[in-house]
Amino acid sequence: METEALAVRPSADELLQALGHAVIATDMQGTVLFWNDAAEQLYGWSAADAVGLDITEVTVPEVSQQAAAEIMAALRDGRSWSGGFPVRRRGGEVMHALVTDSGVYRDGELIGIVGASLNLGDAVRHLMERSSDAAVLVDEHHVISYASPAVVNLFGWPVDGVVGTPLTDRIHPDDRQDFEELLAADPSRADRVGELRVRTAGTWSWVEVAVTDLYSRPGSHGQVCNIRRSERLARLEERERILEAVHSEVLQDLFAAALELDRAMTLADPPSAERIDAARESVGRAMETLREVVKA
Repeated sequence: METEALAVRPSADELLQALGHAVIATDMQGTVLFWNDAAEQLYGWSAADAVGLDITEVTVPEVSQQAAAEIMAALRDGRSWSGGFPVRRRGGEVMHALVTDSGVYRDGELIGIVGASLNLGDAVRHLMERSSDAAVLVDEHHVISYASPAVVNLFGWPVDGVVGTPLTDRIHPDDRQDFEELLAADPSRADRVGELRVRTAGTWSWVEVAVTDLYSRPGSHGQVCNIRRSERLARLEERERILEAVHSEVLQDLFAAALELDRAMTLADPPSAERIDAARESVGRAMETLREVVKA
């Protein structure tokens, strides 16, 4: 019976092939040693083509070189690493993956690395696409790896046009520091929400941005930014626009009236001139009051 049980027990290779996650193992030089079926589907490389290549040639885009160095540093310190990580498919497409890398040790010495990964967009898409907010996933360089369909409806951003570009490129230069501080704020804070301007259809629109870290483990990267139009600031902006329009139109009318009164003053007799002068002073006060209201 024991022999029969051993005969049907799956091998380690069979178990790794059965996982839904892409599993890749490398040696300390980065040479691919193992590549399961899910890795073939996720990255577009067959195991026959990938095994023996340097992992950086296969899955690591330029934007991830620094993060890859940080992962290696963590592994050499005996720590595993989990987080969002931009990876490259065989066709050159860059996507955001959820990656967990762990060291393989022998007699206390790090001899290799095994990583499990999945398409992070697929993992969170069903949640993001249900939201009326525009949801974008950014890495530590603020590069967008996933954008929900709402970015099109709210801001006119084509999804294919924003993925792979820094979100900061679409933020007003005067508000980028505020955005940086929002991303760097304590993840335990419940109020990681800020108001800033983003480019929409050739103009700047006020939005509310809420930031959530995907992982709480130190050294992990990946943040979700939920973006919606700021109704409060939009109302203030509309008020300013209306005031500016009213200021321009009414001030022009008052100025024309003041000129007419000045001309009438030159032709009036003394009793009429006194009344015209009083009216001229009233118009002047109205003009000054209008200027003060618009400034406020």
